[in-house]
Amino acid sequence: MAFETLTCPSCGATIKQYLNPFPTVDVIIEFGEKIVLVKRKNPPTGWALPGGFVDYGESLEAAAYREAREETGLSVHNLKLLGCYSDPDRDERMHTISTVFIAQATGIPKADDDAEDLGLFFPQELPKSLCFDHAKILGDYLRLKD
Repeated sequence: MAFETLTCPSCGATIKQYLNPFPTVDVIIEFGEKIVLVKRKNPPTGWALPGGFVDYGESLEAAAYREAREETGLSVHNLKLLGCYSDPDRDERMHTISTVFIAQATGIPKADDDAEDLGLFFPQELPKSLCFDHAKILGDYLRLKD
């Protein structure tokens, strides 16, 4: 079990701080025949699935609905689990575990929150370079759809 030790500033006692992966969600949003991707404002920059960190006290599903709306302006529905992705190197910033959902959406897509831009892509015309492990995730999704 990985941990760091901290020293209590009041009493000087050594305290273990356990290092745990951070839970995240990503959403493959089917918008008609296309898939919604966002161009990230913050590093790592580039095209990615809409998603983000799960807030304390929030379910994975609630986080997926929230992140989809915050980043794309879309209301998602018919949420279905694709899978969980936990490679410790999937995010260069820290160890994350992503629960990935597939959903359909209604509304007018627009980049918002920490998305610099938004694109609608046919599955066979996805950008070559995607952030994180999103190329693997989308590959799994496309194999499922075949």
